[in-house]
Amino acid sequence: MPLSLAKMRRQYTLDGLDEAQAPDDPLILFGLWMQQARETESPPVEANSMALATVDEQGRPHCRVLLLKGFDAQGFSFFGNYESAKGQDLATNPWAAMTFFWPGLERQVRIEGPVEKLDPALSDAYFESRSAGSRLGAWASPQSRPLADRAALETLLAQTEQRFADHPVPRPDHWGGYCLRPERLEFWQGRADRLHDRLDYRLRDGAWQRSRLAP
Repeated sequence: MPLSLAKMRRQYTLDGLDEAQAPDDPLILFGLWMQQARETESPPVEANSMALATVDEQGRPHCRVLLLKGFDAQGFSFFGNYESAKGQDLATNPWAAMTFFWPGLERQVRIEGPVEKLDPALSDAYFESRSAGSRLGAWASPQSRPLADRAALETLLAQTEQRFADHPVPRPDHWGGYCLRPERLEFWQGRADRLHDRLDYRLRDGAWQRSRLAP
């Protein structure tokens, strides 16, 4: 039976987004919005969850949900397996787009820019902060590769547990962090009747330029 979602909609009425009140630096605005999302959103929504889009060597896009693990003036950091599908995409085409959606605030942020690997010391520090199970999983899982069944993965995990039974689990060379260095950020605030507010920041000649986009 065909599934129609045409009538699924709601009005967005919580807030507006005015240029006069928006900072010149989009990273300041992102920080404010992220803090408000952390204070407002509740499970199952995770404020730092994002859709990360990459493109492979054939020009085909791929998208998945990850967790943002930090941001500063340099960019937005996330971690994963360098040999995974996203790792292969980024090795071939080191550009990506992130999208954050906070339904409780009726807000969305889109971020685009080049991506590079983090310094190994930063990856080491984050890896050490992960749970023991997550550290073992980074070694055990051949991410994005076919598995016969769940039992095959559990066998790989058991072998990894035995391998590191008597000493700490180091960060594998194929696992680490990335930093997306933003060249564009768009802030979206839902408004009534689909006449949403959109502020677009673009980095040009080392300075951010802001404009309003039609909804």
